[in-house]
Amino acid sequence: MEGGFTGGEEYQKYFQPRDYLTTYYSFDSGPSPEAEMLKFNLECLHKTFGPGGLKGDTLIDIGSGPTIYQVLAACESFRDITLSDFTDRNREELEKWLKKEPGAYDWSPAVKFACELEGDSGRWCEKEEKLRAVVKRVLKCDANLSNPLSPATLPPADCVLTLLAMECACCSLDAYRAALCNLASLLKPGGHLVTSVTLQLPSYMVGKRKFSCVVLEKEEVEQAVLDAGFDIEQLAHSPLSYSAITAPNTGICFIVACKRPGP
Repeated sequence: MEGGFTGGEEYQKYFQPRDYLTTYYSFDSGPSPEAEMLKFNLECLHKTFGPGGLKGDTLIDIGSGPTIYQVLAACESFRDITLSDFTDRNREELEKWLKKEPGAYDWSPAVKFACELEGDSGRWCEKEEKLRAVVKRVLKCDANLSNPLSPATLPPADCVLTLLAMECACCSLDAYRAALCNLASLLKPGGHLVTSVTLQLPSYMVGKRKFSCVVLEKEEVEQAVLDAGFDIEQLAHSPLSYSAITAPNTGICFIVACKRPGP
């Protein structure tokens, strides 16, 4: 892609899910900036999907990567969840966990933390099974397409979730703004977009390979969400950052927004 931005072909060839998981999601290896970022997202997701929060029938997660933490709270509030990612390896990693295959990544530390937020850390095994039961499909996605799930077509969803993905998939602010409109097309009027964005992140490391991101300011993210046809209902901003040598961002922004009714 233009300007040397990491495109889909490079992701397909070089993105290694296990390198990504061990760098950013080793939740039980002691205090770290990465663990604090994960806790922030889990806490925001608990507030969003917990008691009195969002609920419905269908939720689509765009850009799941090889991770499942982002739907741990939502699996209690939605009966049909779609996971999706651009690369074959990431989708294979998701399927491995969902099917409890040998060598699947151990998400139990993150699941236990999510259960602690819900008031019962002892039910983590039950939560894993609940999540496996409500994830109905794992699809290919590309947020830059007018139908991000093409060639699949799903009925309009109650909620679209995308965490720490759009800034990696979009090569410019204009592309990011267009991608949010593409995500809006997956939603019913009155449906919700839930998104978390790393701010001012030029690139991040996976193993020894660097992947580029579009550098976004909080105000640019907010305006892009509004211009894509949403009203912002919740916004949480934190100065938390990853380790500087892996992902030198300067903060994180979590947004819950409602799709406006059509004309």
